[in-house]
Amino acid sequence: MSETLISQGNESAASASIGVRPEWSSEEIRRLNETFAEKPAEALLAWALERFHPRIALASSFGAEDVVLVDMLWRLRPDVRVFTLDTWRLPTETYDVIDRIRERYGIEVEIYTPDPTDVAEMVRAHGYNLMYRSVELRKLCCHVRKVKPLERALAGLDAWITGLRREQAVTRAHVAKIERDVRHGDRLKLNPLADWSWEQVWAYIRRHDVPYNVLHDRGYPSIGCAPCTRAVQPGEDPRAGRWWWEQNPALQECGLHVPHDPARVGIVLPSGEKSSS
Repeated sequence: MSETLISQGNESAASASIGVRPEWSSEEIRRLNETFAEKPAEALLAWALERFHPRIALASSFGAEDVVLVDMLWRLRPDVRVFTLDTWRLPTETYDVIDRIRERYGIEVEIYTPDPTDVAEMVRAHGYNLMYRSVELRKLCCHVRKVKPLERALAGLDAWITGLRREQAVTRAHVAKIERDVRHGDRLKLNPLADWSWEQVWAYIRRHDVPYNVLHDRGYPSIGCAPCTRAVQPGEDPRAGRWWWEQNPALQECGLHVPHDPARVGIVLPSGEKSSS
């Protein structure tokens, strides 16, 4: 089994971009979405791996959707690249499932962590649990612990894969299977499960006996950092347990997929840096 790769601060496990990434016009994206609209997720993944490997990777939080994609990708190409963002505040159960996935599939997991200096300065200025004090401070925490590490994780990639589904939240209702991700360096962003239901996700997990986060069995359909995640009640939105105290579904994103810039709302980033969101 390969060792987990860990990237911290400004040191990236991925090399800097080599050559020029292919550019995608709106018309090309539209045609690709038409081509794969009715095809299974595996067909899109097979095309993407053939087209981009090794400059493509799955961004995984190891929730239900992501472990499905790990299994699909591994069946297509055992040397698939998978990375995760370790915010240093994840639940123990998330670390457990990362280990079980590595053992089951024998894959490397590239782990990206926040810059220690950024975290130290943020905590010094706003405290450990700043996320509870305001939406702006919560977004700052997400920016430092997630968004900036993601930028390093994407270095050297032409495309990335996510587990986004339209059913997950109002902020994701119009997710396309294939997107031009201008915000993250004009890469291709693939969401193969965009049209899947929650029932389809779990049918796949059970059919293939895929390891999953046991918090799903305890009422957690969406799992993020431990301080920012709770179980949901019957009838609640699947992401209602994320940043539940904000009570506004339109705001309940960390910034990885819906842009927000802490600097625009008067929050100073560590070291006086301005967000690139």
